[in-house]
Amino acid sequence: MAARPISPPNYRALSLWHETAGDDLRPRPSLAGTLPGDRSVDVAIVGAGYTGLWTAYYLAQADPSLRIAVLESEIAGFGASGRNGGWCSALYPVSLSTMAREVGRDAAIRQYRAMQDSVAEVGRVIDADSLAADFAMGGTITLARSEPQLRRAREEVDEARQFGFDAPRLLDTAAAADRLAATSIRGGTYTPHCAAIHPGKLARSLAGRVEALGVRIYEQTSVRDIRAGRLSTEHGQLRAEIVVRATEGFTPRLHGQKRALAPVYSLIIATEPLPATMWEQIGLRDRETFADFRHLIIYGQRTADDRLVFGGRGAPYHFGSRIQAGYDRVPAVFEALRRTLTELLPVTTGAAVTHRWGGPLGIARDWHCSVGLDRSTGLAWAGGYVGDGVSTTNLAGRTLADLILRRDTGLTELPWVNHRSPSWEPEPLRWLGANAGLRAMTWADVAEQRHGRSSRLASAVNHMLGR
Repeated sequence: MAARPISPPNYRALSLWHETAGDDLRPRPSLAGTLPGDRSVDVAIVGAGYTGLWTAYYLAQADPSLRIAVLESEIAGFGASGRNGGWCSALYPVSLSTMAREVGRDAAIRQYRAMQDSVAEVGRVIDADSLAADFAMGGTITLARSEPQLRRAREEVDEARQFGFDAPRLLDTAAAADRLAATSIRGGTYTPHCAAIHPGKLARSLAGRVEALGVRIYEQTSVRDIRAGRLSTEHGQLRAEIVVRATEGFTPRLHGQKRALAPVYSLIIATEPLPATMWEQIGLRDRETFADFRHLIIYGQRTADDRLVFGGRGAPYHFGSRIQAGYDRVPAVFEALRRTLTELLPVTTGAAVTHRWGGPLGIARDWHCSVGLDRSTGLAWAGGYVGDGVSTTNLAGRTLADLILRRDTGLTELPWVNHRSPSWEPEPLRWLGANAGLRAMTWADVAEQRHGRSSRLASAVNHMLGR
């Protein structure tokens, strides 16, 4: 039985970003209405998030003769691409030191340089193609608010210097507070390699640009199975020489992919637009994105219309890699985010929270994101971004285009290309391990706050995860 489509008003209710994306989010036609002759393409891409759209964009620009189809179970930008915190950053889920041990120093440096270049490339395309995105290259301020956090800040800067990078740079208390006047500041770091964006606007405008390049986007079309040369949907089969899996946190819904990526939920709140007098006290004059050095990740940004968008991890992993709309909204987590925000920035205590949302992101068992193409089967993939996919998807799209077009470039030689992560453990081990790790990070933050010492528990968990 075909899935019942969600009405456009419900799509607008997914998040602040969907509500303010600038269009009515009306679904495009599905594959059901196509003629038999249209059931064969050169490249079929599963997923109309950033990975799928960037891949289609660079392929269509490089070779306009290619027949490219993007298939999406809902609408373009429905998943993490339309619901994230709006950081277009150079963050990569595996540290320089870990990657250097695994693939060598030079390869690790090339991967990190490519990530920095990708932030600039996203900005270049937004400007060149007049895409909507509210793009502001304000960088990232990461606060250290305890002695253990300050030690981690120094270690991060020292590691970057050891590999020849001049960012992030260490900030003293005054310099950090000048950018973000939070409580209990001991110092922090700043990197210029990040832009704040409006994720929904970027996803929707990029989809429109891709269509203008001749790519067909079929929405309301759920893909159930991917095999060499074809994919099966609720509306029948589509044949393709190359099939690209670009499904990120929704990957476990595909046949045979239950243990490929673990869908972990990240939740976000947004305030009403704040007055100029409040922003004078808060800072973020350049729309810097912000975080701190706690173990349980938090992240935020100042939007173009002067809201505070603030998110974090803390929602549980659900048994069997289940993904349900009800998991997008967890009142207890939203309340915890509100408490954290007001503790960080007391001036926001009276500000109304107008939007609450969330969604799954994808995590590979070894924490490595990857991109690749098996030439023998024509099956390609990209994903496992661990929540840092806004710019990484752009790098993935350019890399997939080069791989598909058989172009040997610097991108196709990066160490994440054709990396194969191990499968996650079967249940209940997957559920036990994922949620134990979440609890451990929560306890580690509490312990550090109380005792002022770095947590051995957090170090042990990070070591176990290979981070």
